[in-house]
Amino acid sequence: MRGAGLDLADLREYQHHDDVRHIDWNVTARLQVPHVRVFTEDREMAAWFLLDLSPSMDFGSHTERKQGVAAEFVAVLARLLTRHGNRVGALVYGTGVDTVIPARGGRRHVLQMLHTLQHRPDAKDSTGTRLHELLTAAGNVVRRRSTVFVVSDFISEPGWEKPLAQLALRHEVVAVRLHDPLELELPDLGLIPVIDAETGEQLMVDTSDKGFRQRFARIAAQREADLRAALAHAGVDTLELSTEGDLVDAVVRFADLRRQRTRRGTGGALPRHLHQAA
Repeated sequence: MRGAGLDLADLREYQHHDDVRHIDWNVTARLQVPHVRVFTEDREMAAWFLLDLSPSMDFGSHTERKQGVAAEFVAVLARLLTRHGNRVGALVYGTGVDTVIPARGGRRHVLQMLHTLQHRPDAKDSTGTRLHELLTAAGNVVRRRSTVFVVSDFISEPGWEKPLAQLALRHEVVAVRLHDPLELELPDLGLIPVIDAETGEQLMVDTSDKGFRQRFARIAAQREADLRAALAHAGVDTLELSTEGDLVDAVVRFADLRRQRTRRGTGGALPRHLHQAA
């Protein structure tokens, strides 16, 4: 992640080691020579959390729900970032983009933001999550280059891939993907009711049927592969958070991976305070 917001300072011809995301295509087309934007760093960075709190996030097969893990992630990162003088804000999706919390700094702001997130009414929707609405709204709200965390299980209606890629052209974007082990593999529990959290539809399924469990696992594996491919194609990094995993351990491993990539010259620089945390 870039450690600060960036201001446009100059334009110059493209050089071999430049970030292709900084190419100014309008100038390039006019001059017929690739040009890149040159930025200067601000002393502060802004981080935005695009938080999906749609019905499918209110699921967990054990003690933790995806929604709870997401809230804990926001709390940890927001406190860490503001402790080092940076600003944090949030856009929240329930049944639509219903909450925008402007980016500010300070402990009081973080507490107010967390209070707002914790005291929201539960999302009740039968039309499915439209994640593209959250991403498009962020493109309109977050004008200055920032670090953007898209916190979601990515269980959504199609159409979110393009706005995610567009967001990644302007910002440092990290997809924070929530999942539960039961979404990947079903145990043998006999005949059980299964409710689609997005639509409310209820079905009875026989989990003692080995063939059914195998088909479920194959479909889930294909969905996982498709999702990872879509996120990679959008040009964003991914942090996987499980309802059964350790949040701090996952964040530290992710920070370490980004630091290794930075040393190889294949990724953005980590903020100094996240270097210290890792």
